[in-house]
Amino acid sequence: MISRGRPSISTLTTCGFLLIAVLWGGFLGWRQIDGEGSVLDNIEYLTVDWRFSIAGARPAPRGVVIAAIDDETIGAGAFPLPRSVVARIVRGLAALNPKAIAIDIAFLNPGSPETDKELADALHSARSVIAAVGVFEKGAEQGKDQPSEELALAPNPISVLWPASPFLAAARPGLVNISTDSSGVPRFIPMIYRSGNGADPSFALAAAFAALNTDPVLAGDDIRIAGRRVRMDMGYHLPIRYYGPRGAITEFSASRVLAGDLDPNAVRGQVVVLGATALGIGDKYSTPFDDTDTYPGVEVFATGISNLLAGDGLIRTSFVRKVDAMTAIALPCLTVMLMAMRRIYLGLAIVGLVAASWLAFTAMAFAEGYWFSVAVPLTALIPVAAGYGAARLGLDRILSARLAVDKERLSSFQSPLLVEHILRNPGFLDEPVQQEVAVIFVDLAGFTGLAERIGPRRARDLLAAFQSMIEREVMSRDGFVASFMGDGAMIVFGLPEPRPDDASRALLTVVGLYDSTVKWLETLPVAKERLGVRVGGHYGTAVVSRLGPKRHQHIAATGDTTNVASRLLEVAKQQQCSVIVSEDLLVAADLPASASGAVAGTEIEVPIRGRVQPLRVRMITPVSRS
Repeated sequence: MISRGRPSISTLTTCGFLLIAVLWGGFLGWRQIDGEGSVLDNIEYLTVDWRFSIAGARPAPRGVVIAAIDDETIGAGAFPLPRSVVARIVRGLAALNPKAIAIDIAFLNPGSPETDKELADALHSARSVIAAVGVFEKGAEQGKDQPSEELALAPNPISVLWPASPFLAAARPGLVNISTDSSGVPRFIPMIYRSGNGADPSFALAAAFAALNTDPVLAGDDIRIAGRRVRMDMGYHLPIRYYGPRGAITEFSASRVLAGDLDPNAVRGQVVVLGATALGIGDKYSTPFDDTDTYPGVEVFATGISNLLAGDGLIRTSFVRKVDAMTAIALPCLTVMLMAMRRIYLGLAIVGLVAASWLAFTAMAFAEGYWFSVAVPLTALIPVAAGYGAARLGLDRILSARLAVDKERLSSFQSPLLVEHILRNPGFLDEPVQQEVAVIFVDLAGFTGLAERIGPRRARDLLAAFQSMIEREVMSRDGFVASFMGDGAMIVFGLPEPRPDDASRALLTVVGLYDSTVKWLETLPVAKERLGVRVGGHYGTAVVSRLGPKRHQHIAATGDTTNVASRLLEVAKQQQCSVIVSEDLLVAADLPASASGAVAGTEIEVPIRGRVQPLRVRMITPVSRS
């Protein structure tokens, strides 16, 4: 047993798992805030794909279009296109008044002076962006510079392949590197690349600033565009918010520019991204809406540029990551507290509801552009919930086994019927209750003289057999043996709860006790002629309560009804009969005619010692059930 004033094992277990929840959730949350990659990223990206599917496709805002170098543009020629052809496309686009032209083609090496000058002149005809390429190498030295805290997580190429000098002087350069997750889906576009003690813009960022004719401004973790703050993930990474499957961004063939039949409204006032979409050329990727490698890299950049200009990219900031971290602590802690409820399955149901609510919240928030983590909070929740659930079930089994043993032991000293009721209702009879009860007293006549002759051990065995017989008879009719008193017993019907048939069951028990005792006496080897039985029963109002000090109480029915039932044994002795019951019990029992033979007898009115009013009783001659 556990001492009073000390915490129980279950309480200590709950506190221990709360500590584990805080430490485990805090560890995962810290990694989330710190931006450390892990295997959880793959799980998280899978949930992102599901959330894209749930949110569905949405129309891309006007502002970015793709001039596709498609199969028709290439025609019978080869890729890459000759620089003179690219110059003609750029000049044709510039004539339609775009905001900017972003060319997703890397012109790294000088060509012929004439064609390079032609392309450079074309680039001068509009605000233009041209591709540069960062070179990355695993395990290579990333530079000895000490970047600012904001730039620490920005990509750091070991070198950059810049466009040839004529083009570098005519257009803004931007790095066109795209990284993907393990499933081949681009999730982020880095906006900034570390370069020595400074930073170089990505292709998407350079295109956005060219369109707005402004220079980039880094504002803490975010980037300010023309006075508007665009929120970034760590290291100035823009989470890509795809608009839909392939073709979500408006696209036209660059061949139409060459042919001169393009509607000016398709270009005017927009950023035009020129890049390859033809079959077999250019980079191809998977996206949440396209699980095959069919999504061209130029559309990835066009989506990123649109996210920047429209401000409708996914929001995954340091604040969002802090919410993820707090959720990673709060969810498992809440789970432990709910599972600590008395009814663990109710707690588990509420835990499931809480987890489902969080998932629903993340899906709704994602539809509004907020990327809250699913993998981190659930990874914090599931092991803690499983561990605590297993520990709780194990403790419950141990406790159940212990309670079963305690119950068995307690049932040896108290009525099993009463034990069951008290275990289910610990507050039973906290306050006394006045109710109708049937009270029976039974006594083994002649036992005192017999006990003197046969000795204490044999007398004890004889008394134990008599009391076992009483218990069986009473329990068979759901009665309650309030106490065994020497060679007798007090029995109550109406405990632990009153029932309409208390009186009838009590009356049948009176007859059954006499009948069973007579049969039992016939089985005794010696001195059975010296023993007899007296049984008296009465029905009326009594006070049912707990009696005794707080640490040692018993259930009792007290009052005139109990006193009268006890005195009936004296009346039975005086009248030289074995069974006597009050008229009150007979009336309350209201037995059917088929049972009247069992309670036939003589009715008389007798005085009751200590009582003013006499009592009408019946001296019964029971009929044997053999």
